[in-house]
Amino acid sequence: MTSYSHATAPTRFAEVEGALIAYRSFGIDKGTPILLLNHYRAGMDHWDPLVTDGLAQGRRVILYDYRGVAGSSGDPRDTFEAMGQDVAAFVRVLGLPEVDVLGFSIGGMIGLDLIRTNPELVRRLIVADAKPRAGDTEGTDPRARTVADNPVPVKEDFLFLFFAPSETSQQAGQAFWQRRHKRTEDMDPPSSEATMKAQRAAVVEWSKTKGERYAELAAITQPTLVVHGRYDIMQPPINAYTLAQRIPRAQLVIYPDSGHGAIFQYPGLFADHAARFLDAEPAFT
Repeated sequence: MTSYSHATAPTRFAEVEGALIAYRSFGIDKGTPILLLNHYRAGMDHWDPLVTDGLAQGRRVILYDYRGVAGSSGDPRDTFEAMGQDVAAFVRVLGLPEVDVLGFSIGGMIGLDLIRTNPELVRRLIVADAKPRAGDTEGTDPRARTVADNPVPVKEDFLFLFFAPSETSQQAGQAFWQRRHKRTEDMDPPSSEATMKAQRAAVVEWSKTKGERYAELAAITQPTLVVHGRYDIMQPPINAYTLAQRIPRAQLVIYPDSGHGAIFQYPGLFADHAARFLDAEPAFT
């Protein structure tokens, strides 16, 4: 498995409850695999190779397309709970007793619901630039939704949504854009309009309180790493503090001069933080 990388790992398919789920796997067969859950409308090709290949230096990395998204068949789900149930079924189809999870943006919300409904499947959780159910929206840029829903997202959209307006952050965004297109063969097809509508409905549903606000976070017993960009205009940073304060075994990292794509602005640093967290002895997490 070590001969593959982000750019060369073949796309495989797993049949999960009537759908063919696209995934890629590479890295070292050592310890617990890490499953990566991506952002709004994103497929596997939207990950930063410096993040994925960095993580793969010490573990097996599994990239995953949600049902009905990019290379996966089936109808896209319209709640994060349903998406999390698909993830759980996928993990079981692969025969894995447990996984570590990196959830970025809506992937973080899916990860939070997965750990609520199937805690036995998740050893450790990393939540990147996400928010808890009914999280805070004050500070969200009102232009973000319009730009995020552009029919064909372009580089300028990613620079606005994922990176801070500073020269340094914008330069990091330009570099990320080049890396993101490193893979040139066996690529994901673009996500459909149906995907956008379903995931938008899931975002709206996630904004609603169920029971006591944030109560479910206290029930998360797994070590959790929360990472966030200081100037995230899509998921205000206050949500990272909420997650870190409410999840009993949570750690928090705020990356400076960065936006929603902080892990892509600091890919090497993030990969190092993630690896240290995942490899730490239980007493230190």
